[in-house]
Amino acid sequence: MRGADITQEALFTTIKLDELVPQDHPLRSIKILFDQALTNIDWKLSLIYSERGRESIPPERLLRALLLQILFSIRSERQLVEQIQYNMLYRWFIGLSIDDPVWDHSTFSVNRDRLIRHDVSTELFAEVIATARKQQLLSNDHFSVDGTLMQAWASQKSFRPKQSDDDQDKGEGPSGRNQEENFRGTKRRNDTHESTTDPDARLFKKSKGQEARLSFMGHTVMENRNGLIVATQASLATGTAERDVAQGLLKALPGAHRKTVGADKNYDTKGFVKECRKHRITPHVARNDKRSGGSAIDGRTSNKAGYAASQIVRKRVEEPFGWGKTVGHLRQLKVRGLAKVNSVLEMTMMAYNLVRMSKLQGQSV
Repeated sequence: MRGADITQEALFTTIKLDELVPQDHPLRSIKILFDQALTNIDWKLSLIYSERGRESIPPERLLRALLLQILFSIRSERQLVEQIQYNMLYRWFIGLSIDDPVWDHSTFSVNRDRLIRHDVSTELFAEVIATARKQQLLSNDHFSVDGTLMQAWASQKSFRPKQSDDDQDKGEGPSGRNQEENFRGTKRRNDTHESTTDPDARLFKKSKGQEARLSFMGHTVMENRNGLIVATQASLATGTAERDVAQGLLKALPGAHRKTVGADKNYDTKGFVKECRKHRITPHVARNDKRSGGSAIDGRTSNKAGYAASQIVRKRVEEPFGWGKTVGHLRQLKVRGLAKVNSVLEMTMMAYNLVRMSKLQGQSV
């Protein structure tokens, strides 16, 4: 007998969202790890909000939603809120019931500055790393370092000569929203120009022959055992930023014992090598014999088996950047200002670690 195609809503329902999510769904293990990190920073979240007044949307739910945005490549917060409205998996992960209303997308903008001001993303990243250390997933001796360019949320047309207030008063207003610009033959430099949209963005290209774009730089330190990111930071895009930031990140690594760090040829400078050795870090940096004055890495380092091993493993440090640019939002940033860019980078690398840790836990079962 053919069934009738009639839709009739039940007056009451007893189904739970947890019943709709398969027990082997990868988000289950990620949620456990992330909720543990949120629990550990509960004291900080309590300090952010006043004890009086109307109750806010729980910051834990906002942070879970931002994590979903990265994991599922959702391009905007407006689209994220729309999908939370009808996606039961998202509601379960965030902690919303079927009947709970979804907040407006502007809530993220209102709360983002508050979370950044109190370094919430930094604390969350540190808690995830602490969990990985407790589970003995990290190497304390061998690391790799690298940097990447992240395209700023600013157009080339916004990169204009710096002007004083008097010059701006004398200048004529724009003739249109998207007026034509011709940069041919015009020298544009970061010391004479800046973006009117994002003053922190810098015009930069990583190698000859590439197009110079308004960008930021992202830096990571990876431990070599399982390829987890143990330190990350965003910076302005400059020619020395990769080495300068790497030195600061490596100094902050726990323990005074001897360590090794693998890196590409861009780090083969006397200053970087000297600074590493000063802090008991053996620089397993790829030799750049074409550099003026020769390589800063001598045969005592490059002839050892550990150096060769580091050079093989250190290429994995590019995998989180690739993941962050294809799955996350690092290829084309959707925020402006160095502080917000740094928060996005920390959340993206934390998401990468959570996915990686979830897989490692599955392998150990």
